[in-house]
Amino acid sequence: MGIVLSFALAAALATAPAAPPPAELSVAGATPTLPAGDAPAAAADAAVLPPPSPDTLLAVPPELKQLLRQKVTHYGAQEDRVQALVHLIFDEDALALRYSTEATHSVAETYQLRSANCLSFTLFFVALAREAGITARPQEVGQVLSWWQDQRTIYNFGHVNAQVRIDGRNGTVDLDASVLMDRRGPRVISDQRLFAHYYNNRGSELMAAGQNGPARQYYQQALRMDATLPNIWNNLGVLEAREGHLDAAGQDYAQALQLNPAHVASLSNTINLYRRLGNTAAADATLKRLEDIRAVDPFYHFMMGRQAESGGDYAQAISHYRRAVALHPAAHQFHFGLARAYFLSGNARLAEREMRRARDLGPENDRTRYQAKLDGLQRLERAGSLSSR
Repeated sequence: MGIVLSFALAAALATAPAAPPPAELSVAGATPTLPAGDAPAAAADAAVLPPPSPDTLLAVPPELKQLLRQKVTHYGAQEDRVQALVHLIFDEDALALRYSTEATHSVAETYQLRSANCLSFTLFFVALAREAGITARPQEVGQVLSWWQDQRTIYNFGHVNAQVRIDGRNGTVDLDASVLMDRRGPRVISDQRLFAHYYNNRGSELMAAGQNGPARQYYQQALRMDATLPNIWNNLGVLEAREGHLDAAGQDYAQALQLNPAHVASLSNTINLYRRLGNTAAADATLKRLEDIRAVDPFYHFMMGRQAESGGDYAQAISHYRRAVALHPAAHQFHFGLARAYFLSGNARLAEREMRRARDLGPENDRTRYQAKLDGLQRLERAGSLSSR
């Protein structure tokens, strides 16, 4: 998936914990893997090169330019060129690009390593499309249905992809066609902002590996590209907090929230900072703000539905899934979750209804899967194994 990184502290759901909860990061296109313990910063920092210059990120290597001339640019029609470019990138007898969560690369690195996350893919596709004479621009989605957690950090994702313009029509090229975006969908962004996402993600990967010095350099470079991206300020605040600079962390979170008052990661991290400082009243007030935002966030209700379902509380799961569906009725994943909860609670009729809706709303590659599950439900019901109440 094409992702935009933002870190946030995980504890904003409940009362003050006995120990500091994990931090929350905001990111795009990568999922850094944290080690069991932080590597010694001084030793780890020494081997890391400084951030590359922005003009190198989209640079297309000469041999790749030659490949484009052979495989793509000889087509006259723009639509044919786009199709040829997609085949060049993904076909097994061509570049055979593969997805990797930890692959925040420049165009040249992606070509060399043949791996990309969604951020790297967007850089790669936009650069190659332009080289092939195709109008292409990066796009950003503020929120997608994706999160990941380890013991110390919650990763909170946005999304990036590419827009192409063909014969006056706009289309989207995405590494992950099944990603569930927020209701606003993608919006075109500048190359500068895309670069800011790149440096922010690399900073987050470095901080996850305990390389705080280089991480700070990447965050500072990200701010030089676009200081209006709240994810960067939030993640820099996490870095400051980890190094014990609590006043600086608070200022960074405040800047992120000035840019986006509903930035969940920064609100969550602010709550935990207040708790760390012993300011219970401010923590509780910020938690109320966060709860108000989550009350109308379909992704949050879906996450809570999954949590209740995994704990066997199907009534609570149904309640959260229904709320998610009410807030974002076009999301086939939400209907599928609700169908599953109804099935587990023994209500075949409603499970079948929601499975039909998931099938009808889902992309083509998911419809077969949903239809198979629907057929299975109907067989069980006909056999008398399920209640049709």
